[in-house]
Amino acid sequence: MPDLQPWSRLRMGVDYYPEHWDVSMWEEDALLMKRTGVKIVRLAEFAWSRLEPAEGQFDFTWLDQAVDLFHHHDIGVVLGTPTNTPPRWLTDSCPDVLPITASGQPVHAGVRGHRCFNSPSMRTYASRIVHRLAEHYAGHPAVEGWQIDNEYWLLECHCSACNERFREWVKAKYETLDEVNRSWGTVVWSGEFNDWTQITTPLGGSPFQNPSYLLDYYRFQSASAAQFQQEQIALLRKLAPEHYITHNFHSYPQKLDLHQIGEELDFASFDYYPNTSPDKTSTGPYSGALSLDLTRGIKRQGFWIMEQLSGPPGCWFPMWRTPQPGFIRAFAWQTIARGADTVVHFRWRSALQGAEQYWHGLIDHSNVPGRRFEEFTQLCEEVNKAAANLSGTTVQSEAAILYASDQLLSMGIQKQSEGLDYYENIKQWHKALTKLGIGVDVIHTDAQLDSYKLVIAPHLYLMDEALAERLESYAASGGTVILTTRSGVKQMNNICHMEQLPALLSRCAGVIVSEYDPIGKDAHIITTGDASYACSQWNDLLVPQTAEPIAWYNDDFYCGTPAVTRNRFGEGTVYYTGTQPDEAYLIRLLREAASVAGLSCFNKELPEGVQLTVRTGEQASYLFVLNLSREEAVVELEAAYPSLLTGEVSGRELTLPPYGVEILELPREHA
Repeated sequence: MPDLQPWSRLRMGVDYYPEHWDVSMWEEDALLMKRTGVKIVRLAEFAWSRLEPAEGQFDFTWLDQAVDLFHHHDIGVVLGTPTNTPPRWLTDSCPDVLPITASGQPVHAGVRGHRCFNSPSMRTYASRIVHRLAEHYAGHPAVEGWQIDNEYWLLECHCSACNERFREWVKAKYETLDEVNRSWGTVVWSGEFNDWTQITTPLGGSPFQNPSYLLDYYRFQSASAAQFQQEQIALLRKLAPEHYITHNFHSYPQKLDLHQIGEELDFASFDYYPNTSPDKTSTGPYSGALSLDLTRGIKRQGFWIMEQLSGPPGCWFPMWRTPQPGFIRAFAWQTIARGADTVVHFRWRSALQGAEQYWHGLIDHSNVPGRRFEEFTQLCEEVNKAAANLSGTTVQSEAAILYASDQLLSMGIQKQSEGLDYYENIKQWHKALTKLGIGVDVIHTDAQLDSYKLVIAPHLYLMDEALAERLESYAASGGTVILTTRSGVKQMNNICHMEQLPALLSRCAGVIVSEYDPIGKDAHIITTGDASYACSQWNDLLVPQTAEPIAWYNDDFYCGTPAVTRNRFGEGTVYYTGTQPDEAYLIRLLREAASVAGLSCFNKELPEGVQLTVRTGEQASYLFVLNLSREEAVVELEAAYPSLLTGEVSGRELTLPPYGVEILELPREHA
């Protein structure tokens, strides 16, 4: 096995809450974990009230006992900084800790996430508890690293601290009020500022706020979360320099700037709960694949799953269906296939009390291990056996999808048409790539593109010269680019470009938009000459300049007008899709674009729910073939390969049962 960072080893783990269980149960739990093959546990991310039961009175004895126990059984520990749940003594004595809604009401304690990132009291007490924990556990041989807080989301807080810091943030960015007024376009509706004190957070919650102002407010709140996190990271780096640091992202899409939050982490983590409902079978595995690829793209490297589905979730919504046999194992392998190096299941045992009693763990309330636990045991055995081969391997994609929270936010502030959604449309492109067996990275719009043969750039709604020049340079050097409708619409300050769309991208696209029709959910058709396809949401009426049309509208007053174009630009090719085509056309277009780019794809469209992914290392590559559906599936391979799971050689026709998994070792030339 190559020399690896400690977080890059392939391992299985569980989330465990010793503070929820009588101490007499801990030893039995740890023994069963060890026998099952668990290698890592996460502890204490919500335990502030037990770690500091009263102000300045710290009690780590119970956590010491738990950490020592896991060390005795050779199980590593990642600790959570408990700042997601400030205790009641803190919110009582320092009410400024609580976020304030746009209407002026506090977000009361009692759930979780009830803390403002900009609260002076929160910053002070958070730093103190993290300092004490880091100092105490820096030298413990079982403690490997830290999870900062828990599941950030973009807080829309309007407290006095947020107002003050927002004003400071705006002043630092724009320097003068004249520049603020110009950049936000405040002349509209007599909104011009003539004193810095007039700049506040968007109070009142009106949906008619200035869009440039709103976008900057959201950017400010992402920066606030990053600064709150960075204060903890700085303490941990100083006091526990040998430990790794991560954060567990969740529930995409997030308004939060994931890449800004991820920048100072050693690796990203994700909490993954694939939907178990039968009616989600055709969509859930693909939505999950996008979430995993996006998480990998935050740091452009391997990641962790810090919470993986272990049973039917249920809390603030009715319980989902229980996972079918094979579901837990298959979706855990899906995370590994797409770059997860450690998979931690939530949770070891279902909670007896509290809001998450029915967010089921591996073991039910009865404390009797059942079918799901047996499946988890099999999974641990397989992962531990495969670790020697898979540790150190990575996902290396030749296609990329560009993503940025700024694009998500700006298109959310001003809805473009009924059904047009930035993230949902990215899902459609990603799903089509997945059905073709094309591996794809989901990366920030600022990321380097040189290593990719194909770049898909959906809805680059905000556009500046630097981004346009990077895409032009990439295409001119031989890259293949796919642009979509609603590209180049606005400057980065959310003010419209005063030129024909796609504005700064018109030259490389070789096309201009003469007019557009926000068709929403109205049924429209495009034709390629030999076939017709449905389209929806938006129709750009295209006028080719240097591009050639490859699809045309087949109805409405613009029947016969180009809908999709292809343009030779330097050594590369740029496609422009002026509408949102159905999946059949996306697959057709991507198959052509992949061929133009010299990118290999699966010969046939994969069966519904089947996904292929390759992890590559110095010595070998491994093809993951996953059937994430309730039906048997047959996959025709190029050749027969040996199985990493069984050691047997597969046939060229591979039959997978429902939720079947196969991992095949490819010839050395694939490494």
